[in-house]
Amino acid sequence: MPDRFFAGYDGTVSRAVRAFPVAGLLIAFLPALLLLSLCSIQSTAGDTLLPVLIALALITLLTGALHEDGLADAADGLGGGRDADHALLIMKDSRIGSYGVVALILSFGLRAAALAGIARLSPEAAALALLASAAVSRALLVAHWRALPPARNNGVAAGAGMPDDDARNLALVIGAAAGLVMLIPGFGLLHALIALGLSAAAAWGFTRYVAKKLVGHTGDTIGATQQLCEIALLSALALGL
Repeated sequence: MPDRFFAGYDGTVSRAVRAFPVAGLLIAFLPALLLLSLCSIQSTAGDTLLPVLIALALITLLTGALHEDGLADAADGLGGGRDADHALLIMKDSRIGSYGVVALILSFGLRAAALAGIARLSPEAAALALLASAAVSRALLVAHWRALPPARNNGVAAGAGMPDDDARNLALVIGAAAGLVMLIPGFGLLHALIALGLSAAAAWGFTRYVAKKLVGHTGDTIGATQQLCEIALLSALALGL
């Protein structure tokens, strides 16, 4: 990009976070389309797990496993850390431990099972649910980010800056609106609201836990928030069918 586009830019994402839900929609568009296409050509009715796993593989590839990496590191640190300093030290270690492995297995397993269950009844609803989860989870990670101070003064999250209140609020509005628009056609208003509420509750609960354990956020806890909210939303949608 030409330098003129970054004139006066301080390197933070304080305002850019308002676009995170839209970024989620863009990231999930091709995987959702692929999921819908693969489900439509399945020769065996109800065999939806493979298309779902392929769609999840694509979305992971497109994001560079950014949030999955955060989930694994956060699980290792929060699960194995004796105190805040020890947890942060573990989270900075590039090696993965047993907590991280289990967290990744559960993340992919729960999301795949939920989407496959939805796709058996309606591939269109599953594709829309994937889009909604991508937008809503990225809005809620902004709320987690804004709610806590940086746990490290020199971490990646600290260098990126704190989200502005207005940017956070706009991200939440966009995420909620996108979630309702995507979910109401396939699940109904009440089901959609319950799923969105449970996803928000997951973000709130995890933020409270991180505040108690680490006092502040890190890039890993931000990524973990995205994953937990996505799991909560898709699981609520599947269980409510």
